[in-house]
Amino acid sequence: MTIEQSVAELQSEEALDLYRLSYDSPILARQQQQESNARSYPRRIPLALTRAHGIYVEDVEGRTFIDCLAGAGALVLGHNHPAVISAIRGVLDSGLPLLTLDLTTPVKDKFVQDLFFLLPASFRSQAKIQFCGPSGTDAVEAALKLVRTATGRSTMLSFQGAYHGMSQGALSLMGNLAPKNPQAAILSNNVQFLPYPNDFRCPFGLGGEAGIKANLHYLESLLTNPESGVPLPAGVIIEVIQGEGGVIPADIGWLRGLRRITKETGVPLIVDEIQSGFARSGTMFAFEQAGIVPDVVVLSKAIGGSLPLAVIVYREELDQWQPGAHAGTFRGNQMAMAAGSAVMEYLAQENLASHAAAMGERLLRHLRELQTTCPSLGDVRGRGLMVGVEIVDPGGKPDAQGHPPPSGQLAALIQRECLVRGLILELGGRFGSVVRFLPPLIITAAEIDRVVEIFSRAVAVALDH
Repeated sequence: MTIEQSVAELQSEEALDLYRLSYDSPILARQQQQESNARSYPRRIPLALTRAHGIYVEDVEGRTFIDCLAGAGALVLGHNHPAVISAIRGVLDSGLPLLTLDLTTPVKDKFVQDLFFLLPASFRSQAKIQFCGPSGTDAVEAALKLVRTATGRSTMLSFQGAYHGMSQGALSLMGNLAPKNPQAAILSNNVQFLPYPNDFRCPFGLGGEAGIKANLHYLESLLTNPESGVPLPAGVIIEVIQGEGGVIPADIGWLRGLRRITKETGVPLIVDEIQSGFARSGTMFAFEQAGIVPDVVVLSKAIGGSLPLAVIVYREELDQWQPGAHAGTFRGNQMAMAAGSAVMEYLAQENLASHAAAMGERLLRHLRELQTTCPSLGDVRGRGLMVGVEIVDPGGKPDAQGHPPPSGQLAALIQRECLVRGLILELGGRFGSVVRFLPPLIITAAEIDRVVEIFSRAVAVALDH
């Protein structure tokens, strides 16, 4: 029986007995005993996995799950896609060195050409690329070095709710205080945080067009007013769609205003597309929806075809750093480059950006229909297949906009009830109150419907607790 065929078992409530079995397997017990207290996903998703294909995974107990976490959004083609497996095998069979530092190879050259082909022509025609250590957080570090070197300035502007990684420089840009507080003594203090345009939780208590205008006015004043107290920064870093911060898409008009202001003040704009890039947002890169061209784009996750890889692409005018200014042993992973090329080719050939847009609209439509009968679903939002549902307490004290407070407790119950019904979802946002949907982009309409069916039942059961 294939993984897909075994999903039929999820159709009946009687099958839930299998999913309610104890998660205390020997493998999980050893993980809990031997792995660091810093481990995160296994606390909420206590699974030991053995097989995976497409959007499905199977654990050691023989249980099958629909994976709407997908490597935190990295697996845009799902698990073990034939195009990716073929590319990796091709490298293994070729005799090519698997690790080449930053020496070039035909595989690396093809990867660069494939990536530049996907970038907007106005950007790629004057772009440079830097291969970083194999994680997004190292690419963020490289972006910080790049703009600080090019401008001679040190201050950075980041946004409330931001997530850019867990290394020291990247962590200093994070909006979430919990991981930062224990490191407060060593984190850089030359980061200024700005309000992110969140219509449902407007930082100015306004919402709508008034909230966007107030936000842009504040930003422009900060950068142009000599009494603002904030030195002209080396750069501004932004997620076009905040992921870990609660799946919050920035308003398109606001993004255009941000680009205008940063251009006029001579401040490089860094766009973090680590999670939103490569068709997930419904366009190849999320920033394209606003018609803007950043100065620096940070890329990782999907770019390696499930293997570790990270790069920054930037305007050649910024290429002022010296040889060796950013290095790393594992920036020459040939299998990751080959897999990344396979992913990029498949995304373009199959027009998966349009498919992600259509499936995302289908998912949003279903969730908004559910929202009309369930006041605990406070906000449904997203772009493409990057979707979030903010869970609220309808009986709690409303905020300045009249919206009830977030409920992380109920969100956790919903996540758990989804898991025991065979659906893997993750949480994010303030107080962990946002249920996040990050399925592979190959998901079908029927599978979207099944995901919403499971989610709907999980919400009902969680509300009965």
